[in-house]
Amino acid sequence: MDYTRLGRTGIKISKIVLGTMQMGWRVEEEESFKVMDKAIELGINCFDTADVYTYWADNSYPGKTEEIIGRWIKDRETRDDLILATKLRGAMSEDINDRGLSRRHVHQAIQNSLKRLQTSWIDLYQIHSFDSDTPIEETLHALNLLVDKGLVNYIGASNIHPWMLVESFWISKLNGYVRFETVQPPYSIIRRMLVEHQMEHVIKKYGLGVIPYSPLAGGFLTDRYSSEGPLPDTPRSVGAQKRYFTEKRWKIHETVKEIAQSKDVKMTQIAIAWILTKEFITAPIIGANSVEQLEENFVSIDIKLDEDEIKRLDEVSNWVDDYEAIR
Repeated sequence: MDYTRLGRTGIKISKIVLGTMQMGWRVEEEESFKVMDKAIELGINCFDTADVYTYWADNSYPGKTEEIIGRWIKDRETRDDLILATKLRGAMSEDINDRGLSRRHVHQAIQNSLKRLQTSWIDLYQIHSFDSDTPIEETLHALNLLVDKGLVNYIGASNIHPWMLVESFWISKLNGYVRFETVQPPYSIIRRMLVEHQMEHVIKKYGLGVIPYSPLAGGFLTDRYSSEGPLPDTPRSVGAQKRYFTEKRWKIHETVKEIAQSKDVKMTQIAIAWILTKEFITAPIIGANSVEQLEENFVSIDIKLDEDEIKRLDEVSNWVDDYEAIR
């Protein structure tokens, strides 16, 4: 496993981050334990989760994923081996104040996450998205207190616009608060513009660590999908069809598939390998429904794309020409 510095911080994380959103939803606890065991065995030292996982699942509730990870940490005694990242922002109950980024909820959320994860500190505490009802000054002050207390080592932001990040840096500097050290956006060969249009400039200027999620575009960048059908009959497939089924994205899909076939590897491995060629990316977040799937995705680290393959993938997924045409 290769390790890389997380933004400006002094910590090193594996080039792949284990995503845990499936745990307690698509993956039962026993299999989740096996996936986390395998991740440690492979050298993956950074796990990403969120307090709100898995509120959407049938017969589930917010906090279930953190509870599973917490039981695993206690049983395996692995806390010192991990860079543990979690997030706050979503609704955790029917209580109107048990959500958002208010000072009240920040203090409530960290205590509950620490309890569920069975740890005394969080390495990377991230806002899950922006909260328009709470001044960013209030949120940053509350997060700064958590760092001062030793409950959190670093803070980060997920699903946030570049201008919001820049504003937060100004407020942190003005008040002497800690600043966001990482950003967690969706990013894949299918979905580049969101990051590359403006966020990339902010990332490079401010030295942010980047741990993008959804590198496989919700499963679209797999052999399960074909422009000629048939398509999987699942809620996830319906979501992918609404978001990704366009002529251009099918061209990207086919190019990824052709390169994968030429190298005798999986489409998923090419999609992840392409992301790893981007210098501004620290480590993509990779989820896994099984040990076998984790091992399959892990191989991406060793796949080397040559200059022609990178150029071909970059060109077929280029968003700049399309953007300029509609300006």
